[in-house]
Amino acid sequence: DEEFNELCFEFGLELDEITSEKDIISKEKGEEKAKGASDTVLYKIDVPANRYDLLCLEGLVRGLQVFKERINLPRYEKIIPAEGEGQRLIITEETVQVRPHAVAAVLRNITFNKERYDSFIDLQEKLHQNICRRRALVAIGTHDLDTISGPFTFTAKPPSEIKFKPLNQSQEYTASQIMDLYRTDSHLRHYLHLIENKPLYPVIYDSNGVVLSMPPIINGDHTKISVKTRNVFIECTGTDITKAKIVLDIIVTMFSEYCEKPFSVEAAEVVYPNGKTHIYPELAYRKEKVKPELINKKIGISETPSSLAKLLTRMCLKSHVIGNGNNIEIEIPPTRADIIHACDIVEDAAIAYGYNNIQMTIPKTYTIANQLPLNKLTELLRLDLAAAGFTEALTFALCSQEDIADKLGMDISATKAVRIANPKTAEFQVARTTLLPGLLKTIAANRKMPLPLKLFEISDIVVKDPNTDVGARNYRHFCAIYYNKSPGFEIIHGLLDRVMQLLEVPPNEDNGYTIKATEGSAFFPGRCAEIFAKGQSIGKLGVLHPDVITKFELTMPCSALEINIEPFV
Repeated sequence: DEEFNELCFEFGLELDEITSEKDIISKEKGEEKAKGASDTVLYKIDVPANRYDLLCLEGLVRGLQVFKERINLPRYEKIIPAEGEGQRLIITEETVQVRPHAVAAVLRNITFNKERYDSFIDLQEKLHQNICRRRALVAIGTHDLDTISGPFTFTAKPPSEIKFKPLNQSQEYTASQIMDLYRTDSHLRHYLHLIENKPLYPVIYDSNGVVLSMPPIINGDHTKISVKTRNVFIECTGTDITKAKIVLDIIVTMFSEYCEKPFSVEAAEVVYPNGKTHIYPELAYRKEKVKPELINKKIGISETPSSLAKLLTRMCLKSHVIGNGNNIEIEIPPTRADIIHACDIVEDAAIAYGYNNIQMTIPKTYTIANQLPLNKLTELLRLDLAAAGFTEALTFALCSQEDIADKLGMDISATKAVRIANPKTAEFQVARTTLLPGLLKTIAANRKMPLPLKLFEISDIVVKDPNTDVGARNYRHFCAIYYNKSPGFEIIHGLLDRVMQLLEVPPNEDNGYTIKATEGSAFFPGRCAEIFAKGQSIGKLGVLHPDVITKFELTMPCSALEINIEPFV
């Protein structure tokens, strides 16, 4: 077990746990239910989501054998049958509305046994959940070719006109009845929504009108494969042709090793509505060139080109050195749809080299991290405000339009608020343009607490600004509030003086701060002042208007202060 765990790690996989069916059931449902379950050891292996070729035992074992250099990577071969002898899948134009794409192939003279058959079905299920996005992009159908005769037709019809016996059922149903039948099925009900509301349902017939499948829901019972099946017809229908090709390639490359001629696949011809034809599976091999120095530099190693080529070959990417060692030519097999860019090749070289074998080095450039000055000032202020007896609150950055406009006696257009395009709730419609409503809502939620309530918050507000690349700008505001039986204007005024003292801003006009009487819609007339510092207006303080207090469901007088602290950084 330990050796296998090591091997998985070296290959870039993770052996998640070693367990058995009995263990799993007893963990989930208790030991009583687990009686009689199998004791066979099961390995749970975590496979990266892009490695579809490792999703079944066949592919995983093949990959590990090549990695251990016990076998050479097999060459997958497409056999094109003689004219008129191959299978054909004809797509009609009705399918355009529902599932426009289809691909097909045949596995000839295959030999199944119980394990291989189970693995074959399991791979389809894993692909359905993964690359096929729960059958939304691609649905796979596998059929016993000896029970049907081509050419096959992929079309779409009204549900009432489709009638067949679905897999493992005893009688025929129309498509509408099938939908009702599977509405309660724990496995299939998740796929019904994919075609349920479409006027036409996709369906595949053979030349005698036998239904092969109604993708993406269910196959017909007539064509079901079993352990005894010798010839398998595979069709993948979907809304994404690229994914459909990948899925077909994976299935045929994984299971063609059980064919009479291993790793050979019989091609099928797909005829499009416009009359064009295409042979599938594509099983395309392609060549890529990567410079050895790029691989060495990106990983941080210094290997020779030939040893890099050997590392890549161990990862199922057959490689050799060309042009005096200036380049490595890599052949990407059809099983590796995840190789999109040179960095994917570099990553595989790193895995084969072994992450643990890469020497750790100290970076050539020394950089010392530093706190953002604005955040540093915020942290310093927070400590001293708490020392002044105020409690810090953290409120939501989003609020409703009413909070920042109507309740404060302003018009929403005057606030320059940034709106959310599709708000989920009325509470989160706009980004806040002031911290005051958040604190007032906090007090409203804490009315049972003993008075006085003294709260503060230092956070960002957001306003529209056409001059920035994103159309909005953040400002770091500080807001404090005092709520008691009397307004306590002098307490808030005292707090302002304390903050200015901490910021070393003197109380004078030349290079310090001053306050001047003004009017604000949220404040009591004659009890509001504007604060000037550094030659600009930085905010207001005052006693809140009784209307504002009642709109926030409060009953006592309240004074508040809000300033922008960015000029003091």
